[in-house]
Amino acid sequence: MKIYNSLTKRVEEFVPNVEGKVGMYTCGPTVYHFAHIGNLRSYLMEDVLEKLLRFSGYDVKRVMNITDVGHLSSDADTGEDKMLKGAKREHKTVMEIAKFYTDAFFDDCRKLNIKTPDVVEPATSCISEFIHMIEVLLEKGYAYKAGENVYFDTSKLKDYYVFGNQSEDELMVGVRDDVTEDTNKRNKNDFVLWFTKSKFEDQALKWDSPWGVGYPGWHIECSCIGIKHLGEFMDIHCGGVDNMFPHHTNEIAQSESFLGHKWCNYWFHVHHLNDETGKMSKSKGEFLTVSLLEQKGYDPLAYRFFALSSHYRKPLVFSYEALDQAVNAYKKLKNRIASVPEEGAEDAAAVKEFHDKFAETVGNDLNTAMGLTLIYDVLKADLSGNTKRAIIADYDKVLGLNLLSAPESADDGEDEELKAMVEAKIEERKNAKKEKNFELADRIRNELLEMGIVIEDTREGVKWHKA
Repeated sequence: MKIYNSLTKRVEEFVPNVEGKVGMYTCGPTVYHFAHIGNLRSYLMEDVLEKLLRFSGYDVKRVMNITDVGHLSSDADTGEDKMLKGAKREHKTVMEIAKFYTDAFFDDCRKLNIKTPDVVEPATSCISEFIHMIEVLLEKGYAYKAGENVYFDTSKLKDYYVFGNQSEDELMVGVRDDVTEDTNKRNKNDFVLWFTKSKFEDQALKWDSPWGVGYPGWHIECSCIGIKHLGEFMDIHCGGVDNMFPHHTNEIAQSESFLGHKWCNYWFHVHHLNDETGKMSKSKGEFLTVSLLEQKGYDPLAYRFFALSSHYRKPLVFSYEALDQAVNAYKKLKNRIASVPEEGAEDAAAVKEFHDKFAETVGNDLNTAMGLTLIYDVLKADLSGNTKRAIIADYDKVLGLNLLSAPESADDGEDEELKAMVEAKIEERKNAKKEKNFELADRIRNELLEMGIVIEDTREGVKWHKA
């Protein structure tokens, strides 16, 4: 299996620290708001990576943090704590916000067939681990106290910019909006390990520490939670491409200074999902969530299909037109699979051959688009129906598209609310035609078509079905 390693900037053969076992870490959500579908693209592709590793025979332990404290509105230790921001917005406590949006996040994951990691740890449960790491960094001379805060001293490192994706000039105060001057810092790249009351007098969550009452910086949590559950050597660390700097850069700095050796061998970064105006965010335009897609009539797995149709290292541009194309392709694929008869003996040798072909193809830097193409090869192959179905079921362990579930159809089991809405539209169209308002009749037909509903005028009356 080969994956692109952001640390070395090349596709490499994957070799774990311990043969047959993989320690995998995922940067989890900051649970102050719903995740938008751009955030979820990263988790979706990380889910495919984990499932592919298991498919390829590895014993995987995957760990994810939940950020419920310490993440400021700028990733560079400035601005307001995102959790406090969410609590103020909704007039709730920080922990109420954390519980609600953690549950919402995993509900979205369930709808997208994203497996829950083996270990999920909120930052607020690891305060003692954070304090211990900071104490060691202070003892080793990698950290210092200033203005009642504790900072990591990046000048002590031979190579701070391990991903090579930032320069000194880019970090100059005033050049970037998210970098403001902190006069406590010895070097402009230094970052906070522990905040005290000197940062926010009204911070909701605070703990006693050797440096005063306060709370941890954002970057420390992933290092501690990763080491706590995966040990001193991690195989794969995952996140969105926007995590590379400063978050992952700072994680490496503090973890390797604490441990005294290399921490993680492979860094896996998923590129942005953009809307047509640029990077998707929670602060502009229509806030694109899984729930919103559902309200508009989309199956969340159609979005998963859309994401798998592109390579994770390429920016993906979202539009409803592009999603509609994915919906149609997904439905056609499921219908083709549904038409495969359940007959004939299952050819175990063929199943093994196609299994290995999938592992090799998708295992070439997570080429999910080629993985989808392989399904069509299976459908065209000279194999029994049961063999084809067994191979597709095997592939779906990784793809997670419910490919063998029954395709949608308009029958007696149709959702009553949808049925009532469609029939009301059909009646409205019928009245429009009676009044010779053909423009309105056509508009109603097109509205239904945009929702994935096809209507047909027959001698027996108007019939409808899902596209």
